[in-house]
Amino acid sequence: MKNKARNIIKYHEATKHHFNRYARSSGYLDWKNQPYPFRFYDGCKKIPLPLLKTDPDGSHIVLYKRADKPAPFEIETISGMMELSMGLSAWKEAGGGRWALRMNPSSGNLHPTESYLILPPLKKTDPGVFHYSPLNHELEQRASISQSLWKKVKSCFGTDIFMVGLSSVFWRESWKYGERAFRYCNLDAGHALCAISFAAALFGWKATGLTELSDKDVETLLGFDKTSWKEPEEEYPHILCLIHQPGTDIKSSFPDHIIKEFSLLEFSGTPNRLSPNPVSWDIIYMAAGYTEKPKTRKNVYKGADLFTGEEKSIKGSEIIRKRRSGAAYSPQKSIGVKEFFAILNKTLAHKNFAPFDILSQPPLINLMIFVHRVEGLKKGLYFFIRNPHEKKNIQKASKSDFLWEAIDKDLPLFALEYGDFRDMAMELSCHQAICGDGFFSLGMIAKFREILDKAPYMYRYLMWEAGITGQVLYLEAEARNARGTGIGCFFDDPVHELMGFKDNKYQSLYHFTIGYPVEDKRITTYPPYFHQDHHRDHL
Repeated sequence: MKNKARNIIKYHEATKHHFNRYARSSGYLDWKNQPYPFRFYDGCKKIPLPLLKTDPDGSHIVLYKRADKPAPFEIETISGMMELSMGLSAWKEAGGGRWALRMNPSSGNLHPTESYLILPPLKKTDPGVFHYSPLNHELEQRASISQSLWKKVKSCFGTDIFMVGLSSVFWRESWKYGERAFRYCNLDAGHALCAISFAAALFGWKATGLTELSDKDVETLLGFDKTSWKEPEEEYPHILCLIHQPGTDIKSSFPDHIIKEFSLLEFSGTPNRLSPNPVSWDIIYMAAGYTEKPKTRKNVYKGADLFTGEEKSIKGSEIIRKRRSGAAYSPQKSIGVKEFFAILNKTLAHKNFAPFDILSQPPLINLMIFVHRVEGLKKGLYFFIRNPHEKKNIQKASKSDFLWEAIDKDLPLFALEYGDFRDMAMELSCHQAICGDGFFSLGMIAKFREILDKAPYMYRYLMWEAGITGQVLYLEAEARNARGTGIGCFFDDPVHELMGFKDNKYQSLYHFTIGYPVEDKRITTYPPYFHQDHHRDHL
């Protein structure tokens, strides 16, 4: 355990960006070798899914509170959840090139995250294990599950359920980002977890991560151990999530005898090649080994009370569909302080509310915020405490001359230092102008060394929590006619120096900025499934 903890910390240190040196990558983009962004399985049954005729009615707040009346588990509703979480959101075209965007964002739009479904008997499908194909919005059946086995699964959990699993193809990210790609793949997995939690909420469902399962358990349940992968294009398991009605008592996880029965299933399908000559970055696969998850106890965390604050009447599905990453922001626009507070409030892990209850763990990430243009709030460096138990420790670890001035009675927001930090925000995030031109930008500061010393696999969970937080920020920006941008490129240690951190007790894992977008009129937008002959209304 100690060796794994020491080694994953070494990976993190080795993949830091510095002012005089960036983390190692190929140094150029080998376009002929660019990984194909869609996974297919040849030789297995394809089941086309219906696209939503009408989106769920839930407003903005339903993303968090969940619809009052849960929808039935049917192929149409399950398809709708996948469309609003892992499906395509649009096609873009410029300069003779065309590319797809998805509901879940990804570093460099490279999309290393793949998703799988374990489904019960439905009117139009038998129980089985399926890969979800976002390009065609269809299922690829990898294995059949007998009715008797599914009865055992249902009995195990004590309620009607289906499951969604996530994995990563590291090569898709390392093609561009080199050894830092392991970080980005796990950030993307966090965004995908949040997208699934929000989409499930619109149908009145809850997504619960089976955090007690080991990686090998997930591999067995999804059939990865029976798949003929082409190195280094194999998929690495992240997590399996239950989708169920909120308020139901989930009895347990998969007992070993059920996992053993899954190990006897026959899996079909051969994964497609993604690149003609993929390159293996050994440090990434070593990091995956250091963070391999064993069986553990189930996470239990109740969360904070819900602060209502300012809400929006816009439909939750509309926010999901229009989410984009901002490429440029207007440096003249601002946001009101009430809206700023409402955005921050949604990043708290509220009791029985999406999306942070998907992992059911205490918050391990807090926010260092550069406030540039928030009406009613002075410019400066601020800190938002998502875990109240960490405030004293963070104060002790940071600069002694910080103010720690409380800003609002209902939110744990503190001013550290007043002044214009626009240039500093840009410099620390790899000199990107959007970090100074937005309303505000931030760094996600994680409790680090102590967490990894106890459980090295938590490195991935830290990144997932950062990705979930980023997805919340994306949607909260869109709800206010603004835009968000996830920032994976930042100078790690200079951020820590700004805070006064002397060691790796705390580390910055992800940056983010929100502002008013300046649209690029050279880009043409097309509907998400215009490439199909017509929208399928039925199976």
